[in-house]
Order: sequence, then structure tokens, then C-alpha cells
Amino acid sequence: AQLVESGGGLVQPGGSLRLSCVASGLTLDYYAIGWFRQAPGKEREGVTCTSGSDSSDGSTYYLDSVKGRFTISRDNAKNTVYLQMNSLKPEDTAVYYCAAGPILRDGVRFDYWGQGTQVTVSS
Repeated sequence: AQLVESGGGLVQPGGSLRLSCVASGLTLDYYAIGWFRQAPGKEREGVTCTSGSDSSDGSTYYLDSVKGRFTISRDNAKNTVYLQMNSLKPEDTAVYYCAAGPILRDGVRFDYWGQGTQVTVSS
């Protein structure tokens, strides 16, 4: 199983980017999916997470600092998950990773990770 991110790059503050994460060897529809990021010198943090579309308890989480600016979505036909990022700020600069995993009783176990894509917000 493999996750491959794309769509990162350099963008000015206030700009937008859309990250994509294509899965192979697993069906994303059956898993919770999430986006994480890690800035230089900082720990990795969860940006957003959403449960599988076949879950009866569908829910989506967003990090407070990205609420209203970032949106996670999925295209099951393409086995792809997206992260639309608007109104980007310099503090959003980081390597962004997508991840997928089963929903357990006490949370999600992210078993599958992409290699990451760099997002740099700078003028």
C-alpha cells in the first residue's frame, strides 16, 4: 500500500494551494484519512482528519489554527484525498503528510503514510 502526495510549492501569504494524496494498494473509502504537517524544529501536528465514508459516525476534525481556511475532501472514485488550503499564512509553512488508517475504539491508528510535500508560504 502506498500514499503519494503532490501539490505543494511556494505561495505568497493569502494564496491558496490544493494538496492531493493518491492511494494505491488500499481503498481509502474504508479508512479514516488525515493530513499532518511538520515545520522545521517542531513536532508533527495533526491538521485535519475525517472518518471513512462508510462509517456511521462520520466526523471531521480541524486544527483550530486552520479552521475556516482548510478543507479536507475525498474522491472515492479516484481513491484520492485532497486538502484545499486558502488564506495561507507563513506559519503554515511545513512538510505536509497524508495518512490513512482504521478507526479503533479510542481513535485512529494511522498505518499508512505518504512521503510528504513541502508547502512554503512566503513573500
